Amino acid sequence: MDRLILMRHGKAERHAAQGGDFERALAERGRQDVALIASALASEGLSPDLVLVSAARRTRETWEAAAGAFPGATAETLRDLYHAEAQEVLAAVREADAPAGTVMVVGHNPGLHDLSLRLAMSGPADAGDLAKLRGRFPTATAAVFDIDASGAPRLARVFYASEHGGHGGE
Repeated sequence: MDRLILMRHGKAERHAAQGGDFERALAERGRQDVALIASALASEGLSPDLVLVSAARRTRETWEAAAGAFPGATAETLRDLYHAEAQEVLAAVREADAPAGTVMVVGHNPGLHDLSLRLAMSGPADAGDLAKLRGRFPTATAAVFDIDASGAPRLARVFYASEHGGHGGE
């Protein structure tokens, strides 16, 4: 793996009509924000080869809203990513064993935010980017990490919907 993208799902409805938290749908604003971030990633050449998607409805719908920007990507839906902690997300990425290319995870907070912070603080990072990342990881945010030959991550960039004409938010 050469690159890892951690993307939080888009803004979702507060309550599902049925099925509880797992079945909360993506809100229209969430779809719009996800499409903006996917377009921004693709325009920077940051297209995933493999996408690991939490099985929750809002994350599956996030991937559906983003997939058009990444026509070459293969997606796998994983139940274990639903509200996974940082180490569980990292384990899923390692189990995917993508030898080269870019892996994207579409998941949830606090696990994605925690993992983003851990990875960013483990290697060199721009102080401003690190400070922004420490402060927030709202819906439709994507943190991009370059992975060197030894497997060490480096925070390359953080994409916030609010910085690309969207709303963002929790």
